[in-house]
Amino acid sequence: MPLAEVNARAPGRPPMSQIYNRQMQELIKRLLADLGEDPSREGLRDTPKRVEKALKFLTSGYEANIEHVLNGALFTVDYNEMVIVRDIDFYSLCEHHLLPFFGKCHVAYIPNAKVIGLSKIPRLVEIYSRRLQVQERLTNQIADIILEKVAPRGVAVVMEGTHLCMSMRGVQKQNSFAVTSAMHGIFRDKARTRMEFLELIRLRSGLPGSSSAADLACVED
Repeated sequence: MPLAEVNARAPGRPPMSQIYNRQMQELIKRLLADLGEDPSREGLRDTPKRVEKALKFLTSGYEANIEHVLNGALFTVDYNEMVIVRDIDFYSLCEHHLLPFFGKCHVAYIPNAKVIGLSKIPRLVEIYSRRLQVQERLTNQIADIILEKVAPRGVAVVMEGTHLCMSMRGVQKQNSFAVTSAMHGIFRDKARTRMEFLELIRLRSGLPGSSSAADLACVED
């Protein structure tokens, strides 16, 4: 249930966000103690508050309203060629280890009478990135929301990500990165259109969607 609904249904009680903040900060204190630290020492005294604030920001996509973000930014145009927004920076948290993964997102679509404001595409990427994620699902969610809201002839999303769960722990491979893709409509059906998109974004690696690229993605272990 959204926090706004909870607060509206419980007049006179403290907002759920305040209760949640206290509970989270207490959990962080316990975590620090379990790691062998002293949560009361000077350097860690305010850490629970800082971590709680950081985590709320990094998962703010859960509370985002897609319709509010789009704000009617769909426009009728006589244009049916490829639209690309490339090199969109994204930052997210791996849901398996709560460690960051980040990189570049490339989005393309071919309009079918409607186009979306260009600034809205990075905003959509940000909304879905600001959640606990795996890169494969994140890629699909970005493609699916553009397909739903814009109804284009086709949409393509490619994401290139560095996962700290691979470079800081586990296999500790410092220079590996994951490439994931989602192709719908004409990008899936027509190889020439798909290859034009891939050439235009100039991927640093091989074609996305292959098993070797997918194997680099964060997996639970």
